Amino acid sequence: MKAERFQPDRLIEQACELAGSDDFGDDDTWREGLGLLCDDLASEARLNDLGVEIAVLDVVRPLTIRLQILKWRKENPAVATQPVARPIFIVGQPRTGTTILFDLLAQDPALRPPLTWEVDNPLPLPRPDTYDTDPRIAETQANLELSEQIVPGLMTWHPMGALVGQECVRITAGQFCSMIFSVQYRLPGYYRWLLYDADHHPAYRYHRMFLQHLQSGVPGGTCCWLLKSPAHLWHLDALVAEYPDALIVQTHRDPLNVISSISALTHHLRQLASDESSIVDCAAQSCEEIVVGLERGMKLRDSMTAQRVVDVQFADFIRDPFATIRTLYAELDRDLEPVAEQNMRAFLAAHPGDGGGGRYTWADTGLDADAVRDQVSAYQQRYGVPTEPLK
Repeated sequence: MKAERFQPDRLIEQACELAGSDDFGDDDTWREGLGLLCDDLASEARLNDLGVEIAVLDVVRPLTIRLQILKWRKENPAVATQPVARPIFIVGQPRTGTTILFDLLAQDPALRPPLTWEVDNPLPLPRPDTYDTDPRIAETQANLELSEQIVPGLMTWHPMGALVGQECVRITAGQFCSMIFSVQYRLPGYYRWLLYDADHHPAYRYHRMFLQHLQSGVPGGTCCWLLKSPAHLWHLDALVAEYPDALIVQTHRDPLNVISSISALTHHLRQLASDESSIVDCAAQSCEEIVVGLERGMKLRDSMTAQRVVDVQFADFIRDPFATIRTLYAELDRDLEPVAEQNMRAFLAAHPGDGGGGRYTWADTGLDADAVRDQVSAYQQRYGVPTEPLK
């Protein structure tokens, strides 16, 4: 039954019906990832009945969006000529403050994040006059709140909202070369392909197409794109190949607390679709990904001699977020205007966070702390990342 539901041709046919188009253009590089994803969803993800339905939607939606975007570009060829100039990318390990930093910077009127509702529903094209009132906003918010009903506490663990900036992994899902799938579902073959073998350059080409599409409806004017995903850390080479003028902000935190935190979050997310998730299983994947990502990130940083990269320590940011933001703006040659800081302070007051509480502990991971500490010591030494007490 599951194998039938996850046949790529069947899912592609559903997407074509929804999009009213079967024209995927000349680039078929996305098919490899789709095939591997479908294989693992059918045989390895341990999906329950609801999980099958959720996963089908999670495959059909990006296929449909890809078709819609390509159709729009074909009808409006000038979209492909629009520049995406000097975008700012926030990267770094997950759970290192990337989300709150992204959300605060998004309050600056001179920066433009892709909002969740327009990423999930980019057709019809968002328009300036209805950008804050589009009915898709309420529809997207309702879908997010439904997830919270299925797994209570999910929105606390990872705050989401229709009018909140969305991560790039939800965009690159349309290339089927995205960590969004391997976090939400148990996909052992797919995540190792993603980590070691996949060519991520086409994913960043599609990423640019997506941004061009959004700004063709709601032009940024003097704004520049503000973008975020921890996944960029693993593929900085592909990122800068597509965006050579990108400004990169890398956040840093003790990797061991990162691993225990992301393992618990991954376990929580997977409970949306599976009754058989395990923190130990999630931790083994997270540890492998973090260690590989940090090592790869350091090597890629060595080769990016002409790239503007600003480092932000999680401990400094938590201690004094606005001192960190002022330093960051200076490093990026940007002015922190009073209205932007006022907006940021209001946002932070309304979203103080809960510090993580007791939601995760290292003991839950089943990992050897001394062995992992040895694996990440070179990263900590290079960037002066302090060792934190294990939670």
